[in-house]
Amino acid sequence: MNYCSHCGSVVSLRVPDGDNRPRYGCDRCGRIHYQNPRIIAGCLAVHEERVLLCRRAIEPRLGRWTLPAGFMENGESLREAALRETLEEACARVQLESLYTISSIRHINQVQMLFLATLPTPNFAAGEETLEARLFEEADIPWEALAFSTISKALQLYFNDRRRGTFPLHHLDIDGELLQPR
Repeated sequence: MNYCSHCGSVVSLRVPDGDNRPRYGCDRCGRIHYQNPRIIAGCLAVHEERVLLCRRAIEPRLGRWTLPAGFMENGESLREAALRETLEEACARVQLESLYTISSIRHINQVQMLFLATLPTPNFAAGEETLEARLFEEADIPWEALAFSTISKALQLYFNDRRRGTFPLHHLDIDGELLQPR
């Protein structure tokens, strides 16, 4: 950040009085500019034992597979964001079940929250940001072509939990975006 979004003057990075972290502050009007993580909302949608994946039509990770998810918008709830993103990316209407994974992705200042969801009918298609949408059985997941480590981890947790018959809420801390093959 170089300039104040309030008055347009130069900002500097400093620890404001009463704070313990460096923040950008305006050298003229004194406004402190707090920067906080962005929230990603999405779904791990399942239809008859198969998981819905989307192949990305945009960067980052163009051409790689992911779960339908994206940035939460102002004025919407987490559930609304997950439903909207699934509809936008996979043209799919799902029924949300429970919050399934919360991933703190420190190196890019994001928090990703994925819901388990049911896709009642196999009605889906590629949305504007998607090259292709498909249902995958566990054996057919394109593990080496997944877009993000959070997606790989969520899918691994899901299939393990499905074998156990229990789906607890998982909290993940991601310090780097290294994709490890399954």
